[in-house]
Amino acid sequence: MGRSGTARGREATERMTAQEGSQLDLQEYFPYRLARLAEQVSLAVAEVYSERFALTRQEWRVLAILGLQTEIATKEIGPLTTLDKMQVSRAVQGLQSRGIASRKHHPDDRRELIVALTPAGRALYRKIVPFALAREKELLGVLTAEEVEVLDRAMHKLSAALS
Repeated sequence: MGRSGTARGREATERMTAQEGSQLDLQEYFPYRLARLAEQVSLAVAEVYSERFALTRQEWRVLAILGLQTEIATKEIGPLTTLDKMQVSRAVQGLQSRGIASRKHHPDDRRELIVALTPAGRALYRKIVPFALAREKELLGVLTAEEVEVLDRAMHKLSAALS
């Protein structure tokens, strides 16, 4: 026989009460620990582009994307960098004002902007990349090669599960 509505309601209340009695230690909570680690890594890498090359985090991300492209539509930059439309716009403006990037209107849609690195921007990119890669190597240097592989697989697996 099926349970009555009252019995199901009582079980749901008991589950909620059990959850309410649970505690969450933020320092052990995976999402918080991951966010905190990401911020620590980001700050460590920022020393490369911020102090040495006077770039903001957003400008660095846009520069890194542009370094692999001949040109790209601004609307494509956001998803590749986790920056919103306004952050991309400000970063591109900052890079343009310093002669690092150039913008032009898309030939088929004048509302869309196409961004590319200038020769000075390409030179800056080539100058920064070895420092960024060295910093990455330094950060990962505390792990064994096997741990780096496991971390990489775990990150891909989590990312795929959240996509």
